Amino acid sequence: MKHYITLSVCLFFIGVAQVALGQTRPLYDSASTPELVSGQFAFTEGPAVDKAGNIFFTDQPNNKIWKYDTDGKLSVFMDNAGRANGTYFDSKSNLIACADEHNQLWQISKDKKVTVLLKSYKGRLLNGPNDVWIDKKDNIYFTDPYYQRDYWTRKSPDLTTRMVFVLMKGKTQPVMLDSMVRPNGIVGTPDGKTLYVSDIGDNKIYKYDIMRDGSLTNKQLFIANASADGITHDELGNLYLAGKGISIYDPRGTKVAHIDVPEPWSANICFGGKDKRTLFITASKAVYVMKMNVKGVE
Repeated sequence: MKHYITLSVCLFFIGVAQVALGQTRPLYDSASTPELVSGQFAFTEGPAVDKAGNIFFTDQPNNKIWKYDTDGKLSVFMDNAGRANGTYFDSKSNLIACADEHNQLWQISKDKKVTVLLKSYKGRLLNGPNDVWIDKKDNIYFTDPYYQRDYWTRKSPDLTTRMVFVLMKGKTQPVMLDSMVRPNGIVGTPDGKTLYVSDIGDNKIYKYDIMRDGSLTNKQLFIANASADGITHDELGNLYLAGKGISIYDPRGTKVAHIDVPEPWSANICFGGKDKRTLFITASKAVYVMKMNVKGVE
């Protein structure tokens, strides 16, 4: 009996555990907390990891994309970055950016050459692409809420609906997949079969099945009374929701942990580093890292 009590106490103080395939696995050590990398920014967003584990993120008000390499060095990757928000790498190592200065989707090559992939929907200006996920076929799923920017001349949206889109590889026009109060964070599973989208305007997380043609079916309310500015997931299928700190939910939609971040808002997250075990958090004017015991899968 004493053995079992001791084990329970140890797991409690480890703090965070995920049950997967019948095994208990700690997501991070009890002493781990987010470590400040830098607080020199205006508002950080959109982290994305390349194949080597380097992380790229945006400082939207300052119109820059930064790089945090696997050695922990910060550098500016790109100025005049289209007021990029969410980003994600495609299979050819192009950085796809939600460039909402002019409400576009950009493809940015390694040498910083910009190709505008998308700038309208049925002849109307997009609301402002916000977050993005790309499947292994290079189909681009993105959310298009409306957040009035002080650098826009327009004062109202051209589109009356806030939508979730997919831009299929090689196409020039997106397909509308769903509408929400205000869609925001988005991520899919590595097998390309499941998509998660946060309706931050209605405080809900939805789950969809992805069909072979890229369309969505079987919409489910996955988590009620929870929303996310950004979403990522780990190798166990846990979802990490960025907002007021980082909330972690298991594959069944049960909250298993919360990581406090000492900033007003945590906008987005991804896993990076050489071993993909570094949780990278964009939080207001700062960025943080935290060592995890699980790997990311993006």
